[in-house]
Amino acid sequence: MAPSRDTTATVATAPRVTGVGHHRLAFAVMAAFFAAAPLAIYPVFLMKVMCFALFACAFNLLLGYGGLLSFGHAMFLGMAGYTAAHAAKVWGLTPELAILCGAAASCGLSVVVGLIAIRRQGIYFAMITLALAQMVYFFCVQAPFTGGEDGIQAVPRGRLFGLLDLSNVWAMYATVYVVFFAGFLLIYRIIHSPFGQVLKAIREN
Repeated sequence: MAPSRDTTATVATAPRVTGVGHHRLAFAVMAAFFAAAPLAIYPVFLMKVMCFALFACAFNLLLGYGGLLSFGHAMFLGMAGYTAAHAAKVWGLTPELAILCGAAASCGLSVVVGLIAIRRQGIYFAMITLALAQMVYFFCVQAPFTGGEDGIQAVPRGRLFGLLDLSNVWAMYATVYVVFFAGFLLIYRIIHSPFGQVLKAIREN
């Protein structure tokens, strides 16, 4: 029996839940969680969670969308951290300049690693990144400016842009919160850009 005209209209205009809607809902839940969580959970622990979550997002961009299995992703995080801490403590730079120094050091290291590893693929690419990561690890353990196995202690937090006192745990948490979500949104935008489509094409080929 053919459906009535009213039934057809109802089916045609029924709302559909899209993937974008799911993404926005998940993002809103995550933002609300990290905004309210410090009231019940230790803020320093949550800041570490956000830092490593951003690290995982970057690794997912490389492996999940680029199809490149790297065992050396942590060397970029470590080099940026060591450089930023050294710049803040020894050179006396402000927090924003120290962060930029760390990012520049990590970017420079990635260029060197990329020139060596990117012409390989599969297990060879993974093993080269593992070997380079071990070289960077032993360098950081033995280099005097990193403090060896003790690391760099008592890094001053300073004032962000000369206004925000990061020695206050809530100001520090707000800064990490903003940086985390800015990085998350940047990666999301990259994935849905023409460059992101190229990454997916590389993964499929």
